Amino acid sequence: MPRFSSYLAKAFCLFGTGLLLTSCGSKNSTALYPLPASEIASPVSSLSTDPELLLVEAEPEQCLTEELEALRNTGTWQQKNDSSVYGHEEETTYDFPIVINKQVQVYLDLFQNRQKKYFALWLSRSGKYLPMFQKELRNAGLPEDLAYLAMIESGFNQRAYSKAKAVGLWQFIKGTGKMYNLKIDKYVDERRHAEKSTKAAVAFLSDLYADFGDWHLAVAAYNAGPGKIRRGMKRYKSEDFWSLAQHRYLRLETKRYVPKLIAAILIAKNPEKYGFTNISYQSPMEYDTLRVGPGLSLDAVALLCKADSKELKRLNQELKTGKTPLNKSQYDVQIPLGSKKLAEANLPRLHSVVSTGYKTHIIRKGDSLSKICRRYNINKTTLLKINNLRSSSLIAGNHLRIPYSGIHYRLLAEGKEGSIAAADDLILHTIQQGETISKIATKYNVPAGLIVTWNGLKSIHRIRAGQQLALYIEDAGFTRQQKKTATASVAASTPAPASSLIILAEQKKYAAAKPSAARSQISWYKVRQGDSLWAIARKFNLSTKQIKAWNNLKSNRIHPGIKLKIKNV
Repeated sequence: MPRFSSYLAKAFCLFGTGLLLTSCGSKNSTALYPLPASEIASPVSSLSTDPELLLVEAEPEQCLTEELEALRNTGTWQQKNDSSVYGHEEETTYDFPIVINKQVQVYLDLFQNRQKKYFALWLSRSGKYLPMFQKELRNAGLPEDLAYLAMIESGFNQRAYSKAKAVGLWQFIKGTGKMYNLKIDKYVDERRHAEKSTKAAVAFLSDLYADFGDWHLAVAAYNAGPGKIRRGMKRYKSEDFWSLAQHRYLRLETKRYVPKLIAAILIAKNPEKYGFTNISYQSPMEYDTLRVGPGLSLDAVALLCKADSKELKRLNQELKTGKTPLNKSQYDVQIPLGSKKLAEANLPRLHSVVSTGYKTHIIRKGDSLSKICRRYNINKTTLLKINNLRSSSLIAGNHLRIPYSGIHYRLLAEGKEGSIAAADDLILHTIQQGETISKIATKYNVPAGLIVTWNGLKSIHRIRAGQQLALYIEDAGFTRQQKKTATASVAASTPAPASSLIILAEQKKYAAAKPSAARSQISWYKVRQGDSLWAIARKFNLSTKQIKAWNNLKSNRIHPGIKLKIKNV
């Protein structure tokens, strides 16, 4: 019987990851799975529609049908080696238990024929990841052949997405990923981080083997969930995968998982024997890291390293918006190996140029100003002003100018780091109660991430009422008095015009390996209708325990109108 360990307590709440087949012989294209509309509309998601960052959904229904039809025709599932084939495998060493039976033969045939060109692609990609996978497995004392689990899960694709909402090389669903310490929020999805997700997968597999004591059962549980496998073993008094698979208890989609992995191992470790020759394996994944501040675009990092921006996105596929998180004061981006010294030297010279362009919207019957503003994520005042309109009445067929911001990056000449700031118009915005960085960014028509960068903020959430924010706006059209005071009331009565901005990216402080501790600051939050203590804690990246301690709260109950003390820790 399986060994029950400390893992048992958390195993009951785990669900297996979804199966993923990268492509199939009957369909040549792969579908792109777009991010939710709510994220695309987010002010921090300007790069979320970048093809280099999109998730890839790649299990066509016909592939699954093709496999299941072939498996249904195999009859009984038994742990019985086909001696006519198995004898030829003795020349290769395996550390995962190999069984060659009718079900494994199905996949050997599929991979060598109908799905051959796709398996060849997986083999090519394997060169990038196998050295790191095998090292992590070896260090944990696990079979190195488990590295090929990622082959049948994702086809070695970091951005793979399944219908079960599993993501990444190892196809973690969100709950299991978080349980194994993978950070998943609107900025970062570490299921797409090659090294971090691999460490999580190794920990998960270690727990599963400690629970079941059998690798076939363990990898079946990786797919179906440990609770499902354990209940089946108890119901049918089965002690191995193959006897359990003889019953209809497990879905065929789950049963296929074990023979599919075995077939992948057999071919991948001896590709020439199975007709896979002249495979061009990708180079092993190698990189340096560079510590930067929040909201820095990977395009900017590419400029620092003098590298291609696509390469930076491939190295940092966990960054969902193509920028470092706005809720973290520092982030270690991965950069091409050997470029760290150059990037650190260029960091203080980095400048972002924000310019406004215009596109044309042809007014259609049924259009309203509100509808158009929602579509392009701009406010009514700006749209009316740019188009010299005095009312919200629209005429079908007329054209509207729609402003949009584009960000470009450049390096200043050495020794010129601070010169550009003096030429800019400085606007001081005093934060009012209830304001957020996102609201201020919308008011001045600048990206939220740039406000964070301009003011050296540790997080997009770490601001307080009364605090002043510096905004560098070139030729903004403000009066001298407005530039001097520029309080929230002035900003509210004087909308920021759509003009070009040149800003100094204050990144130099983040190049230090050991940041100095920030001085604790206190701000106040007024509880609103519908607020909960948990939601407020999430908003400020704190715990409910901290907020309760600072405000002498004995329970989680709070009421609208009260003010809570919030510390900048």
